[in-house]
Amino acid sequence: MIFFGFGFLMTFLKKYGFSSVGINLLIAALGLQWGTIVQGILHSHGQKIHIGIKNMINADFSTATVLISFGAVLGKTSPIQMLIMTVIEIAVFAGNEYLVGEIFKASDTGASMTIHAFGAYFGLAVAGVLYRSGLRRGHDNEESVYHSDLFAMIGTLFLWIFWPSFNSAIAEAEEKQYRAIVNTYLSLAACVLTAFAFSSLVEHRGKLDMAHIQNATLAGGVAVGTCADMAIHPYGSMIIGSIAGMVCVFGFKFLTPILATKLRIQDTCGVHSLHGLPGIIGGLAGIVAVAMDASETNTIIMQAAALGSSIGTAVVGGLITGLILKLPIWGQPPDQHCYDDSVYWEVPRWREHDNHFHEHDNHNQLEPEV
Repeated sequence: MIFFGFGFLMTFLKKYGFSSVGINLLIAALGLQWGTIVQGILHSHGQKIHIGIKNMINADFSTATVLISFGAVLGKTSPIQMLIMTVIEIAVFAGNEYLVGEIFKASDTGASMTIHAFGAYFGLAVAGVLYRSGLRRGHDNEESVYHSDLFAMIGTLFLWIFWPSFNSAIAEAEEKQYRAIVNTYLSLAACVLTAFAFSSLVEHRGKLDMAHIQNATLAGGVAVGTCADMAIHPYGSMIIGSIAGMVCVFGFKFLTPILATKLRIQDTCGVHSLHGLPGIIGGLAGIVAVAMDASETNTIIMQAAALGSSIGTAVVGGLITGLILKLPIWGQPPDQHCYDDSVYWEVPRWREHDNHFHEHDNHNQLEPEV
């Protein structure tokens, strides 16, 4: 999910596929190692850091947080900026996770609050600080083509298939883990139907928008995370998934443009709609589930405190990180070269050049210049 799913989900930009997959690999590799160290220090209490499967999964989770934030600033930052953001964000994430899990003792098995809401609002805060007035009317490269959307859909399907394992990875063995798998699976299935229905509803002449299908079909997995291992019954998980799919579609259609024009937050991948809003829905669903005695160990106040802490910590950490990344020493791309791989990659010169070459060769009967 970390290396393949997130990487390919962000390949929808027509000239930014190398960076989407490549920089995703770079920051994920750093994040796994740094996350292991930071979380190990917090949880070892001065003793040796023991490395096991659970430690590696938690390091994976910390990396997922950065990749969500990466989506908010995709195409507008340099690889160095992303490495700096990875180091800072994982440190802040680990602190918030410790607060939620060890101090508040709130339940967040699938990490709707600590990963998805946190990652989204951290990224949005960074994007707000790094706002580019030159891109307020859009950019020629900030769009997809047929094959780039198809690549992104591969990432969506990969994430969709493995999301039940993501939400159940750290759940208690047997009954709670079984619940987490079933609840996530049903939430995702219900979410797909809602995403298709509402995409057709809001688009011209009832057509479907591929951006909605790539993203909103995953919102159910995000939203059910907090209460995935609770006794919410199958209909509860399906209701959560349906609401998340609907909210995500409306977010993409109406809120993302408002964020860009009114709040000066240019959210490239729409992480607010896929991770931020469904993450909040997940946090609220957890509060409702605890109030209905679906969980024996938590209190409503602590669940609410966990949601507030995740969003508040993310915004403050993101603002500080954005100010650091705004320093003009990190090799940021200029406005005209945003969303373009050629700034940081050797890109093969292909179709446009080849078509010109053949036309020149056939009509003018001249040897091409080398």
